[in-house]
Amino acid sequence: MVHATIEVDAPLREVYDQWTQFEQFPRFMDGVEEVRQLDDRHCHWRTTIAGVTREFDTEIVDQLPDERISWRTVGGDVGQRGVVTFVRTDDSHTRVDLAMEVEPRSLADKAGAAVGAVDSRVEGDLYRFKEFIEDRGRATGGWRGRLRPADSGSAPEPP
Repeated sequence: MVHATIEVDAPLREVYDQWTQFEQFPRFMDGVEEVRQLDDRHCHWRTTIAGVTREFDTEIVDQLPDERISWRTVGGDVGQRGVVTFVRTDDSHTRVDLAMEVEPRSLADKAGAAVGAVDSRVEGDLYRFKEFIEDRGRATGGWRGRLRPADSGSAPEPP
């Protein structure tokens, strides 16, 4: 289980709205080359990490505006699920907590997990997200829809 937290100097609504702009993830997530939103619940990802390119789809399991978004991979050769939660700390600050389980499938993935590469990448991505939203001063857009889980236990609970 990977867990990372960061405090963002921006209001809750702006931080949450920016996180819903999945196609913007390559601007602050290392190794993410492209994210295409297929519909309200599904995205297609292309990543290149350590010279290995992968494509996979994710499904949003649960999305509650200004509180949380949980997801899981569906298909492809990447296995992960997670939840990101948003907590208002005051009118102009938001805590972002990310918990993610990664199922290393290849030998390279297992080696990377053993040395903490996923933890380091997630922490860096959160830091770059913080910089991105703070530098912009506002979200690039936002989606405020509610998606409910089709089944329970699909994503880890927030810490």
